[in-house]
Amino acid sequence: MRHDVYAPDLAPSRAAVHAASGNRLGASHPRQEGPTDLRLVPPALAAWATAALMLDAPTVWVGGAVVVCLVAAGVLLLVRRGGLGDGRAAGPRVGPMSGVDSVPGRDSAPGRDAVPGRDAVPGREAVPGRNSVPGRCTRPRRQGSAPLRLTWPRTSVAWPRISVAAVLLCVAAAAVSAGLHGADLRRGPVPGLAREYATVTAEVEVTSDPRLTRPRVKGDHMAPTSVLINADVRRVEQAHGTAVVTRAPVLMIVDATARSSGAGDVDGASTSSGSGGADGVPRPPGAGDVDGSPRPPGSERSDGTPGPHGSGDPDGAPGPPGSGDASEAWQPADDGRSPWLGLLPSTRLRVTATLAPALTDGDRIAAVLRVRGPGAPEVVGEPSGAQRLAGRLRAGLREATDGLPADARALLPGLVVGDTSRITPELDEAFKETDLAHTLAVSGSNLTIILALLIGPPGLAQRVERRGLAPRLGISLRTTALLGGALTLAFVVVCRPDPSVLRAAACGAVALLALATGRRRSLIPALATAVLLLVLYDPWLARSYGFLLSVLATGALLTLAPRWSKALRRRRVPPRLAEALAAAAAAQALCAPVVAVLSARVSLVAVPCNLLAEFAIAPATVLGFAALAAAPAAMPLAKLLAWGASWPTGWIADVARTGAALPGAGVDWPGSWTGAALLALATVAVLLIGRRLLRHPWWCGVCGALLLLVVLQPPPLTRVVTGWPLPGWRFAMCDVGQGDATVLAAGEGTGVVVDAGPDPALVDRCLRTLGITRVPLVVLTHYHADHVAGLPGVLRGRAVGAIETTGHEEPVDQVEFVRREAAARRIPVTRAAAGEERRTGALSWQVVWPPAQPALAPDGPNDASVTLLVRSAGLRLLLLGDLEPPAQRALLRSPAGALLGGVDVLKVAHHGSAYQDPELIRRAAPRLALISCGADNPYGHPAPSTVAALRAQGAVVLRTDEDGALAVAGTGAELRVAGD
Repeated sequence: MRHDVYAPDLAPSRAAVHAASGNRLGASHPRQEGPTDLRLVPPALAAWATAALMLDAPTVWVGGAVVVCLVAAGVLLLVRRGGLGDGRAAGPRVGPMSGVDSVPGRDSAPGRDAVPGRDAVPGREAVPGRNSVPGRCTRPRRQGSAPLRLTWPRTSVAWPRISVAAVLLCVAAAAVSAGLHGADLRRGPVPGLAREYATVTAEVEVTSDPRLTRPRVKGDHMAPTSVLINADVRRVEQAHGTAVVTRAPVLMIVDATARSSGAGDVDGASTSSGSGGADGVPRPPGAGDVDGSPRPPGSERSDGTPGPHGSGDPDGAPGPPGSGDASEAWQPADDGRSPWLGLLPSTRLRVTATLAPALTDGDRIAAVLRVRGPGAPEVVGEPSGAQRLAGRLRAGLREATDGLPADARALLPGLVVGDTSRITPELDEAFKETDLAHTLAVSGSNLTIILALLIGPPGLAQRVERRGLAPRLGISLRTTALLGGALTLAFVVVCRPDPSVLRAAACGAVALLALATGRRRSLIPALATAVLLLVLYDPWLARSYGFLLSVLATGALLTLAPRWSKALRRRRVPPRLAEALAAAAAAQALCAPVVAVLSARVSLVAVPCNLLAEFAIAPATVLGFAALAAAPAAMPLAKLLAWGASWPTGWIADVARTGAALPGAGVDWPGSWTGAALLALATVAVLLIGRRLLRHPWWCGVCGALLLLVVLQPPPLTRVVTGWPLPGWRFAMCDVGQGDATVLAAGEGTGVVVDAGPDPALVDRCLRTLGITRVPLVVLTHYHADHVAGLPGVLRGRAVGAIETTGHEEPVDQVEFVRREAAARRIPVTRAAAGEERRTGALSWQVVWPPAQPALAPDGPNDASVTLLVRSAGLRLLLLGDLEPPAQRALLRSPAGALLGGVDVLKVAHHGSAYQDPELIRRAAPRLALISCGADNPYGHPAPSTVAALRAQGAVVLRTDEDGALAVAGTGAELRVAGD
C-alpha cells in the first residue's frame, strides 16, 4: 500500500480537497465509492459452472471433485508458504525518491550511513528499535516541496491463497449440492418404471401451479390440450401391489377434456419449452403427448423466454409457475376450467397414470406421468396455509380485474404476481417481439418498486433526510427494515416460493441495497453473494437461461448503466431520461446475445419500447399490489384500484402492440452460441463506433435516421431495396409453413385473403410486407387448422369486411373458433356455393366448388374446399384448396368444368400431395404451378409424382419450402414471379 505524506504547512485547504473529490461532502464522505470489490465474483462463477456440470455427472466424479477441492483448500489454508513470518515484513520502507536514508539492506541510498533499527533521518539521533515496529508509520520531516511516498512491502501471500481456497471450497459445495439434486433424478424406482412405460398408482405432491399447453397445429388438426403440473412422487405402487416411498420430480400431463380441444387463439407454436405437450406424434405407450422438440438445457417453463429490460431486476423469465406461462396461455382460463387447473402447490394427490422417460436430457424431471381420462383429481392432502392464502389473494386480483378492458384484464395480474393465464398468444407475441416479456414475469423490479415506495429515493434511506412512506408515518429506521423484510416475505408467498421467485427476491434485494445506499459499484459483491447462495440452494438455476439473463442484466444495471448515464448527462441529456436510457441500453447490450440463442431473433425496438413502458410499470405495479391487498376485505375498493391501474397497463400493451407491428421490429439471427458470439462482437463494435459518433451530432442524426428507416421500412423504399413485393403483383402465396395462405390484390393496400395458414404471426407478417391494410373478404376454403388457425393474424389491425367459408362445418372445434373470432370483431360469416360471382376493382372471381346442394356428402372437409376461378388483370388463376381426387373428378363433371382449361396460375391442391386427378392437371394445363408446404414436413409434400406430372404439362413449379413467399405479376402474355 502507498501513502502520500505531506508536511502540515503544505497541505491543501479543506475546500480544495472537497473540490478535487467531485463531491460537496468531500472525499471522506462515508458513501464515497471506492474501487469495485471483485473478490466474491470468482467463487460465485466457479460455483455456477460447477453446478451446471455436476448435475448429471456420475457420483464418482462428484465425490472425486469434492475430495480434491477440499484437500487443496486445506493445503492452502494450513500449510505455511516459504518466507512467511521470517521478519522481512516488518517496518515501513522509505522509497529512494524520498530523500531519506533507508533501513540497512533495503534500498540504501549511496553516501549515507545506515543506522540499524530506525530510519536514518538527517539531524536526528538514532534510537535502536524505534520506527521498526511492524505496522507503524512515522511521518518524516519535510525534505522539500515533494511529498514523501511510503510504500509497504507485501507482508505475505496469504490473501491470494485465501482467495483460491475460497474458490475451491465453493466449488466443493456446489458439487455436493448439484450431485444431491442430480441424484434425485436417478434414485428410487421411478426412473426404472419409466423406462418400462409402467402403469402405477402414485401419491404425488404438486410443486407448481397447473398451466395449460397451447394447442398447436399438427397437420390439419389441433393437437390436444393438456394440463401440465410439476410434482414430486412421494409414494409409488406398482400393479402387483408393491409400494415404495421415494422422492422423484416428475411432470404430470393430464388430458384437458373439460375444454374444447381446439378453441382459442392458436399461433402455431409448440407447447411451452420444457413442459412437454400433446403433439399427436405416435410414441411408445405413455409418452404419446410429450413434446420432444429440442431445446437448450435449462429452458424450463419458468425461465424459457427471457427479455432484458431497463428497470428493476432484469429477469429473463416470461413468468413464474403461476396460472400458466405466457407462451402457454392461449385463451382466458375462466370458463369451462378443468378441475386440475384449480390445484394449489403443496396439494397431495393420488393418481393412476403411465410413467414415461423424459424425452430431453439435462432437465429437472425424472419421468413424465401421463394421466388419462376426464376425472377430477383425488386429493389426499390439503395445501399449506400459506399457499391457500396466496391462492385467495391471486383469485381476488383476478376478480378485481374482471370488468377491465381486455388488455388490462390480461396484463395486470401478470405485472403484479406473474399470473399470465389470460394473456392471448397475439399479445404474448407482441411482448416477445419488443422484448417486454420480462414485465409479465415475477421479477425483482416488482419488489423494488414496492420497497422504494416504503423507504424513499436512493441514498437517503439511512439519513435524517430520508423520504418515503415510512418517515411520513413516523416509523423508525429499524422498524422500516423489518417492514421491508415482511414485504419481501409476502412477495415470495403470494408469487409462490419457487426457485424463479426466490431468484427474483434475491436480485430485488440487490436493487434494494442500491436504493438504500446509492453505492452501485459496491453491490457487485452483493450480486455475487446472491448468485452463490441461489446456485447452492437450487443448482438447476445454473442451467437456466432465465437465471443467466437475470444476472447479466442486473450486473449491467450496476456497472454499465451508471457510466452510460453520466456520459449522457455530460451531453445535456435530462438526468431521469439519461438513467432510464442507460439502464435499458445496458441491459439490452448484455442480454441480447442470450436472447438471440433462445429466439433466433434480435429486436430493434427493444430499447425504445422499454423506455416508453418503464414509466407506466411503477404506477401499474403499485396500484395492482394495492388491489391485491384490498380484494379480500373490500372488493369495491380493489376494483377501483384495478381500474386506476388499467390506464398504465393499457399503455404498456399499446406500446408492445405498436412496436411489434412495425415492419422492421426485429431481424432474424442465428439461434446458436456462435450467433450469440457474433452478436456480442457486433454490439461491442456498435458501442465503440457510437462513442466516436457522439462527438459529431450530425453523424448521430444520420445514423438515427437510417435506423428509423430500417424499422419503419416504407413500402416504396423497401420495394426498391429488396424487390419485394413485386411491383404490380396480382397474386401472392405467403410462406406460412405447412398450410395455405394466399392473397389476391384488389387495389392499393387492399387484398382478398384466401385461407389464413396455421400461424397468426406468419400470416400477419406476410400481409404487412405486402402492405395489406384492408381486406374486403376472407375466404376460408375449409375448417382444417392449417387453413384457419392463423385467422387472428389476418384480422389483426386490418379492416375486414366479411368471412366466407364452406358449408361443411367440420371439425367442430375449428368452426367454433372461427365464429368466435368473427363475433369478437363483429364480422359477418357467410357460406360460399358454386355459381357465386364477385368483383372488386380489376379483380373478379367465381366459386366453382362446392355445389350448394351436393348429391353426396363430402368425404371429409378436404373435398368440401371452396374452389375459386379468379381473373385479375388478364391472368386466370385456379385455387383448388385441399380438393382430393373424388372431388376433383366431380368438379370436372360439373358445369364449371368447362371453364377450367388453360389457366395461367394453379394453386396446387393439398400442398402438392400425391392424391391428384391427372385429368384435372391436363385440363388446367397451367403455365405456373405454386405449392404451399412446410420445410421438412413429415408428409413428404409435395409428392415427386405430382411435381413430375405438372412439369410434364409444361408448368413451372415453385414451392414455398424452397422458394419462400411468392408473388406473381404480369398479364396473360407474360408472367413474372419473385420470391421474398
